[in-house]
Amino acid sequence: MTYGYVRVSTKEQNEDRQVIAMQEFGVDRIFMDKQSGKDFDRPQYRRLIKKLKPDDILVVKSIDRLGRNYEEILEQWRIITKEKHAAIVVLDMPLLDTRKNKDLTGTLIADIVLQLLSYVAQTERDFIRQRQKEGIAAAKARGVKFGREPMERPIAFQSFKKAWREGEISARAASKQLGIAHTTFLKWVKGVDFG
Repeated sequence: MTYGYVRVSTKEQNEDRQVIAMQEFGVDRIFMDKQSGKDFDRPQYRRLIKKLKPDDILVVKSIDRLGRNYEEILEQWRIITKEKHAAIVVLDMPLLDTRKNKDLTGTLIADIVLQLLSYVAQTERDFIRQRQKEGIAAAKARGVKFGREPMERPIAFQSFKKAWREGEISARAASKQLGIAHTTFLKWVKGVDFG
């Protein structure tokens, strides 16, 4: 059986490019997750790994579909090829096709290429995170504000705050009448004292 695995990081990203590549390869069944590589909660991937049997083939578009970092990619590769005895085909890297060259030299070359590509994928993610941090720091230095604007307190807040402090109303009832979350009411009451 030939399986394809597709993962996109966000709900907004389009998986068409990966799906088309799987169809062109001729996979029998495609498993797909729309999950961040960061969270890596991949229910479809877990189902796929359980289904893999010896001599099955797992096709991925690129090596980073197997894991979110260097160690995880290597671990998944080991599970698929050594524990499950299935083959892996990485479409973007023809050298990573374990169906071919099953001799010692072929295995050595695939392992070296895998380690190199996994390292490059990890390094690229680290560079992206570093650039993001630097960009955020530069934006903050320019006065750019991140996050949502603080919510304006309703005009009636003061009277509900006073009534709550005097035990005339519960925080839940006050927040409901103000049309705000219970936790928001408590933060406002405890965090900022209007006197």
